[in-house]
Amino acid sequence: MDLKRMLRHLMIPTWQVKRRFSEPLLAKVESAIRASESAHRGEIGFAIEGGLDLADLWRGVSPRQRALDAFASLGIWDTEENTGVLVYIQYADHAVEIVADRGITRHVAPEQWQAICRTLEARFREDDYATGCVAAVSAIGELIATHFPKTDGNPNELSNRPVIL
Repeated sequence: MDLKRMLRHLMIPTWQVKRRFSEPLLAKVESAIRASESAHRGEIGFAIEGGLDLADLWRGVSPRQRALDAFASLGIWDTEENTGVLVYIQYADHAVEIVADRGITRHVAPEQWQAICRTLEARFREDDYATGCVAAVSAIGELIATHFPKTDGNPNELSNRPVIL
């Protein structure tokens, strides 16, 4: 158990996360997701979480574990071609994780997802949240489009709206 981490998580109020990820920023991300998905058959989800609850902190849940939980609970896996991708931001830990469904992971190396995560984290350190989020969505869309280009009858299977958990 890491006491510093525990305090950091428990001291982040929801309003602080909503201030950082404001309504205009969420609208930009939603628009970027919509634009990206018009060029491929994948689905992109975007989730932001301020801090973990005490039980998760006590168990030592990592940002990756929470990203996997969010992937499942948000139903990102529930697409026809298994082409869902989730961008998960753990605000308290300053961590970004990308979880991709099995249809995508067959084609995209983990290092490619990690590069997008590290780039987004660097933008956050520069306090450039909006540009970083939109660029991450664009980069993810390019990777998906390479392997799952748009076809006729490309339905929008999941909400494009980012969520604050």
